Amino acid sequence: MLRQQLNIKLSQKLSPQQIQLMKLIQLTTLELEQKIQSEIGENPALETGKENIETNEYENEITDSNIIDTEEINIDDYLSDDEIPSYKTNSNNYSSDKNEKVVPVSGGISFHQNLKSQAQNLILTKDQEPIAEFLIGSIDQSGYIRRTIGDLVDDLAFSENIYIEKEEVEKVLKKIQTLDPAGVGSRDLKECLILQLERKVNKNHSSLLAKKIIEESFEEFSKKHYKKLIDKYKISEETLKEIIRIISKLNPKPGGTISNESRNTHIIPDFILTIENGDLNVSLNKRNAPQLHVSESYKEMLKGYKINSKKNKSQEEAVQFIKQKLDFARWFIEAIQQRHQTLFKTMNSIVEYQREYFLSGDEKLLKPMILKDIAEKINMDISTVSRVANSKYVDTPYGIKLVKSFFSEAIKNQEGEDISTLEIKKILQELVSKENKKNPLADLALSSLLKKQGYTVARRTVAKYREQLGLPVARLRKEI
Repeated sequence: MLRQQLNIKLSQKLSPQQIQLMKLIQLTTLELEQKIQSEIGENPALETGKENIETNEYENEITDSNIIDTEEINIDDYLSDDEIPSYKTNSNNYSSDKNEKVVPVSGGISFHQNLKSQAQNLILTKDQEPIAEFLIGSIDQSGYIRRTIGDLVDDLAFSENIYIEKEEVEKVLKKIQTLDPAGVGSRDLKECLILQLERKVNKNHSSLLAKKIIEESFEEFSKKHYKKLIDKYKISEETLKEIIRIISKLNPKPGGTISNESRNTHIIPDFILTIENGDLNVSLNKRNAPQLHVSESYKEMLKGYKINSKKNKSQEEAVQFIKQKLDFARWFIEAIQQRHQTLFKTMNSIVEYQREYFLSGDEKLLKPMILKDIAEKINMDISTVSRVANSKYVDTPYGIKLVKSFFSEAIKNQEGEDISTLEIKKILQELVSKENKKNPLADLALSSLLKKQGYTVARRTVAKYREQLGLPVARLRKEI
């Protein structure tokens, strides 16, 4: 049986302004510049440059309204000129006149464009040209085709309407594999190394033997079973060392040599930290950020509509459009201002929390710090601090650091003191770097050494930290 009833409930919903602010906070400096340029292009009521502040008869306090009503619009709210907006005033915290304006340079063509350009010099039939283009498009940024020949044949049939035998695809692939850099178009690491060894100009006995070992005993070589290789190929340790040296100089990701050229790898720091007379000073990098203000011409347009008391439907629609654009412009400017305040407040709190580290640069002085610690200190939500930390960089006297790298969990040492897991990782890295590479330390041995230094860390935890540091297992760290 159907029944109607009333329910009262409270719920929280983010306003459009709050959503816009959260999106702006997580943007990097470069992304913010692009966002500002995009907004300027889309909203004619948003302009750059210094604003001419003039007092006029319509100077009143601005009242924001989310609901647009064309029948009753208080045009005075959109004609008023405030005092100099706070976002335009210079402060010691992040004044635009102190920031260096650096423009990152990125040039060159993309990886796939480079390959297509080279492919024009290949001797291909008219039927092979679309196949070659498809194969080049199937190469990933590392330079590999991670598809079987059968899958490629099926893809050609379904997506390109090209029906062809596997042998013909193999022929075209062989030609693609002659392009530069050597190893491009490989289907796995083994094939990639073989192609590079085949392209070596000076082929001596060691390079020929290296190619043979990769072709016949790739698994033993990759797992560093050196004793088996010495016995199988009846070679000395010195010869095997030379073979390893030759193979280690090969590029396991041939695509990276070109793709990185077209990628802007220049990190633009969002914060700049300086030390002056023992004091830590944080400033926001507002390098190329333009000054923003609401368009005076749009205010004048509304003034004209106000003078004209008789308005038809089209004029009311025009007023609504202008009001919307002015609203969005003010919201955007306020969101930019709040973003700067939030970022500056968060970074200042982090620097104050990790003061000893920032004064010395010694990573062992980093204190355990989680997002909650900073969130409680600045009275903000954890998600806001996370947005600031995840994608922002700070330029310190010790290099450009990811803000997220200053956060770590705590672990107790034998004295019962809380220490940062970053300190343990640093010690672990030092232990591995000083180990005997002919007999590298296993995780259990590393755990014992850490315990002797006063850090009780289980073997599983050592394995986790080792993987986070990008260190392979003991067997793969072995050298002859």
